[in-house]
Amino acid sequence: MFPYAYEVPVSKQVRVIMNTDAKNEADDQFAIVHGLLTSKFSIEGLIGAHFGTQRTNNSMEESYQEILHILDIMGIAGRIPVFRGAPNRLPDSNTPVPSQGAEAIIAQAHREDPRPLFALFLGPLTDMASAYLMDPSIAGKVTCIWVGGGPWPHGGNEFNLANDIHAANVVLQSGIPVWQIPQNVYTMMRVSMAELQLKVRPYGKIGSYLFQQMVDFNMAMSNRPGWPTGESWTLGDSPAVGLLLDPYLFSYDLMPIPSIDATMHYLPLQKTDKTLRVYRTIDPRYILEDFFSKLALCFPQANSVYPL
Repeated sequence: MFPYAYEVPVSKQVRVIMNTDAKNEADDQFAIVHGLLTSKFSIEGLIGAHFGTQRTNNSMEESYQEILHILDIMGIAGRIPVFRGAPNRLPDSNTPVPSQGAEAIIAQAHREDPRPLFALFLGPLTDMASAYLMDPSIAGKVTCIWVGGGPWPHGGNEFNLANDIHAANVVLQSGIPVWQIPQNVYTMMRVSMAELQLKVRPYGKIGSYLFQQMVDFNMAMSNRPGWPTGESWTLGDSPAVGLLLDPYLFSYDLMPIPSIDATMHYLPLQKTDKTLRVYRTIDPRYILEDFFSKLALCFPQANSVYPL
């Protein structure tokens, strides 16, 4: 039970599956916690996603273990289903990589429940594409919110897309409704380390962990030129949560479904009347203040646990 002085009517609630490459950087963790603290959401499962092989050969398993670690710190281990996703990208556009995560998406898509189902993808679209290739009938039963892809209209190199271009093409052309938060939009979620020290660190063990793991990652990357910059970060995955809180109905364009080439550029399809919801802006203040407020309300003391 949430410690909020308000309730969200059942008719306004949504079912959520969150697919996250949680151990890739240090921002997925903030989106995970934000989603878990949101009473509008019925979290049906968390899926550990792969993030390539640049830093590790076990990226999916590391993401899976990070999710378990977050739930343990919050005091809710075992209360939210956690699944392993695909360990690697699709080999082509016709072959799924079966996983617990893909099976969970299919199961939730076919579940009898009047509340709409959303799959939040904070990394590559491998598990969404695999679920569709395994069972195309899910196309009309789940909406995919994806943090990824380069700026429109041209596209270009972007990390989440780079980790599975085949999967992106499968999902975009599947008939599954997609809300895309491209690179130029998710990078609007800038925060400073001082802000996080003041508004996140003091609130429970999870607040301390969120702040410290970002500090540690920042230091671990200190010899890298350019990014990160030293005293700021981008909570680029948090807009996926924010758009389910408020979909910003006048902040997106409906774009023709593209094909994405090997260089990650958008190419027009010859024949399609399907469209993709592409966000051109978000409201970082609203998303961040909602997260900061929920964190402080749920963890008012350093030793508090999530009162689920």
